[in-house]
Amino acid sequence: MSTFKSFFGAGERAQEIAPFLSLVLVLVTLFGVLFCKMELRRVGYSVLKLTREERKMRDLERQQSIMLAKITRPDRLQSVADARLNLKRAESGQIIQMTERGIALRE
Repeated sequence: MSTFKSFFGAGERAQEIAPFLSLVLVLVTLFGVLFCKMELRRVGYSVLKLTREERKMRDLERQQSIMLAKITRPDRLQSVADARLNLKRAESGQIIQMTERGIALRE
């Protein structure tokens, strides 16, 4: 405390500097509040952007699942198997179900 008194001249210098320090304190507080508001707005825009991107991704996923359902429907698979792969429906006796002990059922 003695160095404080000797540096500021036993209180006179402190009284001269007090208004300046209080003004600096008010300005720093105002800039801090301004910075916090700007940061909040920036984060809000980032959240909005990510929300829109998430919505687009969900829509894309929904469209792809619909397309997958269309592509894998049984009648389409049958037509592709007949036309492109020359596959025929299995006839009676062609399917043999196997188990650990051997043939389970012959159709």
